[in-house]
Amino acid sequence: MLGIYSMNTPPISRFPVPSLASLPEDIRGRIEAVQEKSGFIPNVFLALAHRPDEFRAFFAYHDALMEKPSGLTKAEREMIVVATSNANQCHYCVIAHGAILRIRAKNPLIADQIAINYRKADISDRQKAMLDFAMKVSQAAYAVNDEDYTNLHTQGFSDEDIWDMGAISAFFGMSNRLANLLSMRANEEFYGMGRG
Repeated sequence: MLGIYSMNTPPISRFPVPSLASLPEDIRGRIEAVQEKSGFIPNVFLALAHRPDEFRAFFAYHDALMEKPSGLTKAEREMIVVATSNANQCHYCVIAHGAILRIRAKNPLIADQIAINYRKADISDRQKAMLDFAMKVSQAAYAVNDEDYTNLHTQGFSDEDIWDMGAISAFFGMSNRLANLLSMRANEEFYGMGRG
């Protein structure tokens, strides 16, 4: 079993973490491809591999939201993840997606600014409107109304963009809660990524 780096380091998940060799071939292949690209295995892959069917479903929806062509840039999508994950107090997602945001935005400061208070971050008014909406979906989706759509249309967003904002916020709300349930630990590698 993986899951403990040393005697002083907490495990990466409260639940059992399978060995790579024990995983179904498709999941092992995906994890190995990520490892080859990034130089390490993000702990989310190992933690969620405990339940292979849910692993597949989780990453299929993740990829459908985060990797497809969209009116939102990949950096803007990561902004949504970082802002809403901070509101949901998800340590793992703020750290991991903060690293991805720094890389995609090519800005070593942006993730910290957005995680702390996106309203004061060095981003455009359009991006602040996007994050206002994503936060509303994350924290008070019942209150979304026509005025929200009108405000976002004024900023140049399409209805499809608005769906993307809401779906990313909703998906990561689930992800944040799952990461907290599992006590998922962020890899040390994430902390320094995109800062130099």
